[in-house]
Amino acid sequence: MLDIVLYQPEIPPNTGNIIRLCANTGFRLHLIEPLGFDLDDKKLRRAGLDYQEFQSLTVHPSLDAYRQSCQPNTIYALSTKGSVCYAAASFQPGDALLFGPETRGLPDDVRNSVGTDHVLRLPMQEQSRSLNLSNTVSIIVYEAWRQLDFVGGR
Repeated sequence: MLDIVLYQPEIPPNTGNIIRLCANTGFRLHLIEPLGFDLDDKKLRRAGLDYQEFQSLTVHPSLDAYRQSCQPNTIYALSTKGSVCYAAASFQPGDALLFGPETRGLPDDVRNSVGTDHVLRLPMQEQSRSLNLSNTVSIIVYEAWRQLDFVGGR
């Protein structure tokens, strides 16, 4: 499967929704510190999570620590500043999908570190600013899983 990597997430309910998404799709979730909340936050728990859903969650002190520990094949970053449509990517097992913090997105240096051809974007209306993080993650996860023939799904 693929890794979902949330770089310095800030909003507990978004992360809670993504934890549930990963539990239901078999994707692994990685959080890059600092986090904008405590993992015991009641707003995170309000997403109806139980401890079993936290089994695929790992917290890393930095993006470099994640890269060294997990050694993903390809990292695809999602950004409104990306120029490649997410549907043009060819996702493979062992890849990582990297998402930035809700209020500011991925910093330039992080986007640059994956290469411009791996910075993806979702099409939106011209005047639109961005989508909610958990909605964006859901769209990308299901596209990647579809490309993998929904392996492990029923």
